[in-house]
Parts: sequence; C-alpha cells; structure tokens
Amino acid sequence: MKSTSEIASRFREIILNGTWVANTNYKLQLENLDWKTAIKPIENLNTIAVLAQHIDYYINGLNQVFKGGTLDIKDKFSFDFPPFQSQEEWDNFLDKFWNDSEEFASLIEQMPDEKLNEPFVDEKYGTYRRNIDCMIEHSYYHLGQIVLIRKLLN
Repeated sequence: MKSTSEIASRFREIILNGTWVANTNYKLQLENLDWKTAIKPIENLNTIAVLAQHIDYYINGLNQVFKGGTLDIKDKFSFDFPPFQSQEEWDNFLDKFWNDSEEFASLIEQMPDEKLNEPFVDEKYGTYRRNIDCMIEHSYYHLGQIVLIRKLLN
C-alpha cells in the first residue's frame, strides 16, 4: 500500500469512520448531536461546536495548500467562530466538515509518496508528512475533549 493511501486511511478513521484507536470518531460523536448541546458552554471550556469548527478550520487551510494555494490559516483565528443559531446551521456545518475531511483524505491519496518528504510551504513548517501527521494527532486531541465534554453535559 502506498504511504499516502495509508495516511489518508488513518485520517478518515479519526474523522469519518474508524474506531480502532479511540473507539469513536468525530462523525459518531457529532452526527446525532443537537445544536443546542453543541453550543452549550461548560465553565471556561470550548464548546463542542467550536472544537469541531477549529479542526475543520485547519483541514480547510491544508486543503488549500494541497490544491496549490497559499497557507492562510492563523492560530489566532482558529477558535474564532460565532455560535450556531439553529439545527440547520449545525447540520450544514457538519455536512461541510465531512466533505472537507473527505477532500483532505482524497488529496493526500493523490499525492505521490515522495511529496510527503518535501517542505510544506516553507521549510520552517517541516514536511508534508509532518503536517499531515500533526493534523491527525491534533484531531485526536480535540476528539478526546469532545468526548469528555459530552460526558459532562450528560
């Protein structure tokens, strides 16, 4: 199996369809969650909705680079989202999140394996492999937070 295919599969597992590492994924945690729960605050923690948007923000930023664009995402804006006002807005976001995630995985699969070791935008950001691996690890980190917040809300 090509390395890029293997990495894309690992990414799909955390967001869309796997349970091997964390026994859950974003889709299982968010798909049947109502919007009021998703935006409900607990003390000073980020809401579930903000955490999901945060991950999608980075996925979109990397997708742009994978398609030949510029790296425009900034950490300082990565938690800056207005709360959802309806179930429809939440559902539309989730559809976008799943589509963005599938696009991310597909773009990785289309890369030649050699691309993984090339510098990502600028050498200071490391390689494509490092950035993709960080996206997977970052996603697991926030998935753990989502699981814990859901437990606190129940």
